[in-house]
Amino acid sequence: MSKIAIIGATGNVGSRLLEEALRRGHTVTAIARDTSRLETRDGVDAQSVDVLDADALAAAIAGHDAVFGATRFATVSASAILEPVKRASVRRLLVVGGAGSLYAAPGQRVLDLPGFPPAYKPEATAGAAFLDALRRERDVEWTFISPSAEFVPGARTQKFRLGVDELLVDNNGRSWISFDDYAIAFLDEFQKGAHIRQRITVGY
Repeated sequence: MSKIAIIGATGNVGSRLLEEALRRGHTVTAIARDTSRLETRDGVDAQSVDVLDADALAAAIAGHDAVFGATRFATVSASAILEPVKRASVRRLLVVGGAGSLYAAPGQRVLDLPGFPPAYKPEATAGAAFLDALRRERDVEWTFISPSAEFVPGARTQKFRLGVDELLVDNNGRSWISFDDYAIAFLDEFQKGAHIRQRITVGY
């Protein structure tokens, strides 16, 4: 089993990644600005770290097999994650991506669609910039995993599809994935390593 550091482990997605990793027998270092709400449990080392403190983050993730990033792109840039990861000599980085950088049509990203909500534009734009930075990275074995347009609480069905750069839409025209099924796909990718230095997406 592997030793995983999850940055943003107390959030909606990070907490699901934590549960899925434990379910599979991995040990986890749960990193967040405030981990006081995390219960004490076997297999989890909770560390309260300011993600923007590069020295502290590098120290917290040193010695791990992989780092999972589940932070907001508008406040945490690619360099804020990549530099500590490289300093700590962690080879594998998997990032909870966004749907905005996916393509809804050839040459047209979701975030550039006329009806894209203005309130979400800063986060989506920062997410696209994060992905661009990863695509220039050659030292770290990264994977950027984008959810579908609707990323919501829901059942753990264990049934979903994977894509690459295009937005996935179901038979009813809906693009969505639950946090729990996304976590399954995320851990699958970590364990299989099928998409090194690639972006993939998950949806129903």
